[in-house]
Amino acid sequence: MNRAAVASVKAVDTDPAEDTDPAADTDSAADTDSAADTDSAEDSSAAAGNTGDSGGSGERTDRKRRTPDHEQLVAEGDAAGDYLERLLDILDYDGDIDLDVEGERAVVSIIGADADGADSDSGDIARLVGDRGEVLDALQELTRLAATAETGQRSRLMLDVAGYRARRRAELAEFGTSTAEQVRQSGEQQRLEPMNPFERKIVHDAVAAVDGVSSWSEGEEPRRRVVIGADAADPAEDAADAGQG
Repeated sequence: MNRAAVASVKAVDTDPAEDTDPAADTDSAADTDSAADTDSAEDSSAAAGNTGDSGGSGERTDRKRRTPDHEQLVAEGDAAGDYLERLLDILDYDGDIDLDVEGERAVVSIIGADADGADSDSGDIARLVGDRGEVLDALQELTRLAATAETGQRSRLMLDVAGYRARRRAELAEFGTSTAEQVRQSGEQQRLEPMNPFERKIVHDAVAAVDGVSSWSEGEEPRRRVVIGADAADPAEDAADAGQG
C-alpha cells in the first residue's frame, strides 16, 4: 500500500467539523464528525450567527482553544497513517492511505483502488464505512486515540474511507438547503432525523446560507437532531431551547 505525503495546507473552513461535531463538530467537518467534535464542528456554526449546537452551555463561545501548528498536524497524520496501515495489514484489506492538512485539522483518507488504479468504494474497504458511516465513525475515534497516544496532544483528525464523507457532505448540503427553502415557504418547522455532529454541522451551514430561516439542535446523543424554523415564526422560547440544546 502507498501513503501520500502531506502536500500543503488548504484554506478551508475549520469544522467541526467534522471532524465532528461539524464540527467544526465538527468538525467541524466536519468538520465528522463524531460526538467528540461537538465542541468544534457545530459551535463554529453558532459562532457564525446560526443557532447550531451549543451543547447545553453558553460558555463555549468564550473558551479559547489552542490552535495546533502545522508540524503537530503532520505528526498526527503520520501517527494515524501508521495505525491504519497496521490495521489494514491485520484485516488483509488492500488500500492506500492519503494524508493532508486542511485548516486546523489533519485529514486521513483510506482509498481503495481497482486494477486500473482508479478510486473505488467497492470491495473490502467499503466495509470500513458501515451503515450510515457508523463503522467509519468508530474507526475515526480509534484512530484519534492512537494519534493522541503517539503525539501526546488531543487529536481532532478527520478520517474518510472511499470518499464517503465527501459524498455525504454534498448530499446533506443539498438536503439542508432544500429543506430550508421549504420551511421558508411554508413557515412550518421541520425536525430532521437524528444525525452525528459531522452531519449536523453540514446541515447548519447549509441552512445559514438561506435567508429567513434558522436552525438549532435538540435532544441528546445519539438521538440529537437538527430543527429548522422560519425566523418570523421562531419564538423567543425556541431560542432559549437552542441555547439549552
